[in-house]
Amino acid sequence: MPVTAIVGGHWGDEGKGKVVDALAAGANLVIRYNGGNNAGHTVVSERGTLRLHQVPSGICYAEVDCVIGPGVVVNPAALFEELDMLEAAGISTARLRISDRAHLVFPFHVEVDETVEVARGPKAHGTTRRGIWPVYAEKAARTGIRAGDLLEPQFLQERLNEASRRATALLGRTVTAGELWYLCEEWSDRLIPYVVDTHPLVQAALRRDDAILLEGQLGVMRDLDWGAYPYVTSSTCLAGGACAGAGIPPQRIGRVIGVVKAYSTAVGAGPMPTELGDGLGARLRELGQEYGASTGRPRRCGWFDGVAARFAAEVSGFTDLAVMKLDVLDGFETVKICVAYRDGPRVLTTVPHTAAMARVQPVYEELPGWRETSDARTIDELPAEARAFLARIEQVTGAPVSMVGVGREREALITLRDLANPQSPASNPAVGGSR
Repeated sequence: MPVTAIVGGHWGDEGKGKVVDALAAGANLVIRYNGGNNAGHTVVSERGTLRLHQVPSGICYAEVDCVIGPGVVVNPAALFEELDMLEAAGISTARLRISDRAHLVFPFHVEVDETVEVARGPKAHGTTRRGIWPVYAEKAARTGIRAGDLLEPQFLQERLNEASRRATALLGRTVTAGELWYLCEEWSDRLIPYVVDTHPLVQAALRRDDAILLEGQLGVMRDLDWGAYPYVTSSTCLAGGACAGAGIPPQRIGRVIGVVKAYSTAVGAGPMPTELGDGLGARLRELGQEYGASTGRPRRCGWFDGVAARFAAEVSGFTDLAVMKLDVLDGFETVKICVAYRDGPRVLTTVPHTAAMARVQPVYEELPGWRETSDARTIDELPAEARAFLARIEQVTGAPVSMVGVGREREALITLRDLANPQSPASNPAVGGSR
């Protein structure tokens, strides 16, 4: 069975948690492969609304193994709060495993993040101030501390001595190795039972041909290499990053689902060409309840950016698209899709360098709106105008729509089995009307 990677097709917060939750029902293993607690996946189930920041969304299924991979940075204190929430909801975390190669987030990383963001003033990158980039910076500098280090006291002490000197230099105040050691002791009793070498587990699942889901965080437009740098995260958000962040050979990934909303949102600074700074943007925000799952910050909202989504599909190899929150556009007289950017006399159909992206103007196509989608449970039950909107998204992005979200609830998801060529109206149910 091919491995499936779930990748954000815009700026993050696209609804990946809902997609993973839906697919996890038939999965054996779910692996989170990048990021930290700087973003969240919201799952609405019979156990209530669960906001997951580090634990893979497959945790809601008792028979599914869940792995926090080596590409993730783990904040133990925040993780414990998440585990408490899950256990209070009656969800066992016994099948969770944390890679011994995953790096740890210490309080001084959070303090460094906050200090630097404040110092940047108007030029701040809009980070979540959760200490994520300082940990990835240390990882690249080969000075970080990994979960497995907790199992090796003598080695850990050496690493903490170095970490204390570095933190003291960065913050301009004394950070002792003793206080870091005490913190590790506090974490260890609860964290160590989850920490294992996940490589044998993952390889055994591959040999059994298990159904494996790779759960990504944020989206391609926040990718360190391909996003709107420097307004990006510090890890790789592409399906290719899932190989390194989960320990999966690239040839084993047979399906890459790009997740987008029926409109665009972003949290943090940086260019967003389709952003609506007027009452229409505020309307989308309230209808979609667009507030960050991790920080509560209001999300910037705008029309669907087809240029960014096509770019994401190309660099990450989307085999199909999951379009979430179609119901938020219910009742709009017309809806828009950005099909190009205008940069002075030039018309661009791909994402340019950040400086150019900050000045472009969106080129829109306007389509008729529709009245109601939230009651639909099959593609045939969607209004013809909504199906035409999805068909145009397929054509613009070059990826067929295979899932459509029409509400917050778990069952409010239309699954299309036919992944035929989107350019062929007769073969694609989202294009050809009722069948």
